Amino acid sequence: MSTALTQTNFPDLKLVHRGKVRDLYEIDNQLLMVATDRISAYDVVMNEPIPDKGKVLTKLSLFWFDYLKEIIPNHLITADVEAFPTVCAPYREILRGRSMLVKKAKPLPVECIVRGYISGSFWSAYQKNTTVCGFALPAGLKESEKFPQTLFTPSTKAALGTHDENISLAEMSDLLGEAATQRIAEVCVQLYEKAADYARGRGIIIADTKFELGWDGEELILIDEVLTPDSSRFWPMDQYQPGSGQPSFDKQFLRDYLSSLTWDKTPPPPPLPAEILDKTGRRYREALGKITGKGL
Repeated sequence: MSTALTQTNFPDLKLVHRGKVRDLYEIDNQLLMVATDRISAYDVVMNEPIPDKGKVLTKLSLFWFDYLKEIIPNHLITADVEAFPTVCAPYREILRGRSMLVKKAKPLPVECIVRGYISGSFWSAYQKNTTVCGFALPAGLKESEKFPQTLFTPSTKAALGTHDENISLAEMSDLLGEAATQRIAEVCVQLYEKAADYARGRGIIIADTKFELGWDGEELILIDEVLTPDSSRFWPMDQYQPGSGQPSFDKQFLRDYLSSLTWDKTPPPPPLPAEILDKTGRRYREALGKITGKGL
């Protein structure tokens, strides 16, 4: 088994941010984004990593950046470590397969969530009130059922260890303006629907996903990661049956395990058994294989 990378420390580079999964370094007017093997659930970073997870995320993101580039430009400059700036040379073997050199963009202050199926927090909210995030939904939907139309449901960006909160399009318009909100919503729905159509042909339902967008000057671009098991719910089509939660190729397996514990979903996280780590890692690698046709 590969050695897991939980954190990077590159003395010659300027660390500007350490997120739940990614370490971000500034190089001139560009950013070096490194996907570690950390995993989070309920916005809490677990103590144990998933070996090679960062490589899976990077390979999937590179696939989707290329597949979706006609809808919106993205921040990728190169993922070839040999083409990285010279200052990165001492760290090439650590960076290989799990890093991207990207444009520096100004991230949106909201999470861009797109939903094709009712699941997770949206299902919980729907059971209390059929109007969720400003959307008046039909009565009688089953858990995991497909929505009549794709929904764009933004949320706030929470600090590490706290939880994002869903907001309405009207609230997003107050933050970003009506024209920008409409453009962002349209782009995100287009991205989701093109990706979901492709994934269905590979035996995967993308139930929902979270996109990160930002401004490169005046241009809206796709940033961070895209359509990975960290940011999406991937369900196997051949096992899909509305009316309950679905088996998945993402970290829902980990969430389900954590939900079975008496843990209040705040730091510190509980220890994870080796079996949970192994099964979660296998699901990530299976998602990569199904979507790209290639392994690591």
